[in-house]
Amino acid sequence: MQISEARQLIQNAPIPSIQPMIWADLGCGSGIFTQALATLLPPQSTIYAVDRSKQDILQPIGTVKIEFVQANFEQDNWYLADKLEGVMMANALHYVADKKAFLKRLLRHCSEEVLFIVVEYDHLNANRWVPYPIDFQNLKKLFQEAGFGVAEKLGERKSIYGGKNMYACAVS
Repeated sequence: MQISEARQLIQNAPIPSIQPMIWADLGCGSGIFTQALATLLPPQSTIYAVDRSKQDILQPIGTVKIEFVQANFEQDNWYLADKLEGVMMANALHYVADKKAFLKRLLRHCSEEVLFIVVEYDHLNANRWVPYPIDFQNLKKLFQEAGFGVAEKLGERKSIYGGKNMYACAVS
């Protein structure tokens, strides 16, 4: 996927544009969604790109700062002193077995007005690349049970893997 395609998938997220924000991209991988997100955030914002494997993430054009943090977002104590105002999880939540416990733990490190952007595969068939899948209907239920707001779908596209759909949603 190209940065422009990732941006198109998440571009309708209700991101406030008034003041700089602090975000984390959990399971950032190569940083395609990190860079797409950077094009949508207010100037002077910061994104902490978290991944267990060392990544060389290019800085985007503009004034959004990207800091790479090498850590397992589910297990390591990587949390920041500042409260997160936004969390991106693009093709990462399907690696978390106990999603509800993870979200409740993460919520303690977020501001009251946190915005989540989640990109996932819209199916429930586990495989070695997607060990704990979550479709959109189950994701909506999960976030409500974990104390978050309502999930709203931002977009969909066909995945190149298995012909399944990918969805992007925002939860505030």
